[in-house]
Amino acid sequence: MSFRALIVDKAEDGTVSQKIETIGEDRLPEADVTVAVEYSTLNYKDGLCLTGGGGLVRKYPHVPGIDFAGTVEASDNPAFKPGDKVLLTGWRVGEAWWGGYAEKARVKAEWLTPMPDGLDARRAMAVGTAGFTAMLAIMELEAHGLKPGQGPVLVTGAAGGVGSVATAILAKLGYEVAGVTGRPETADYLHSLGAKTIVPREDLAEPSGRPLESETWAGCVDAVGGKMLAKVLTQMKYGTSVAAVGLAGGAGLPTTVIPFLLRGVNLLGIDSVMRPQADRVAAWKRIASDLPMDLLDSMIQPATLAELPALGPAILKGQVKGRVVVDVRA
Repeated sequence: MSFRALIVDKAEDGTVSQKIETIGEDRLPEADVTVAVEYSTLNYKDGLCLTGGGGLVRKYPHVPGIDFAGTVEASDNPAFKPGDKVLLTGWRVGEAWWGGYAEKARVKAEWLTPMPDGLDARRAMAVGTAGFTAMLAIMELEAHGLKPGQGPVLVTGAAGGVGSVATAILAKLGYEVAGVTGRPETADYLHSLGAKTIVPREDLAEPSGRPLESETWAGCVDAVGGKMLAKVLTQMKYGTSVAAVGLAGGAGLPTTVIPFLLRGVNLLGIDSVMRPQADRVAAWKRIASDLPMDLLDSMIQPATLAELPALGPAILKGQVKGRVVVDVRA
């Protein structure tokens, strides 16, 4: 059975190319479940894989796509049977393993999550790893005491994938959301998701040099990291938490121990890649119940496999708003 796949390859001179090819199932990796993929999405890591950046792809030719959703076509594992609706995020699929930018994928059963009630393949990919990570961050903040009414909750990188979903979910749950963006044109979009206030990125771009500033934020979902995270830490209220999910601003953290010692700030690292299955199921059920579907639909930027080579560099430059959902069958 042949199918289409977006193949990324690397020449001897280091040139990275992308091409849609028709290939056979014999090209797929060996594993116990084959999925007919319906939708995938575009994340920052996908942009790196498409362009050969970040050293994420170790072996070429490669099929990127760290997320996908579809229907089980064949299974040697009793946990899934043909016809089951499933989704996949993480487990380094699309990086170290062929991913979702193809009409078929073959993966290990333990990497798959049953599609929760209230979601379909398209909407699940509008959520994707970014939205799944956003929900994990919110659940961790709540586990550390965050409740509505304690003050504004900051979301950095609010117009991006993680930030958009985090903003929408927090607003639905009754939190006062402040969204950080460097693009003034996205203000209306963030307000439509439920953000009460918009914080210009330049306000948080550089630490002031003071170890503590005025107590402002009751919680934070940080999708940027780097200097912005260092600035945010100095503005957290006493005993509050920051859930850090991204490194777009760099892995360095030019801060001191003062926010942690004198304000009791918690820095919570969120890794969605190899999260245990019980956490995955719980998070996806929360997403299906707590994320407004009309707002989710408003985040979707539709795309096809043929459009991905151009969209890869765009997401790396911060030029993509909302969630790019890829119909791999189109």
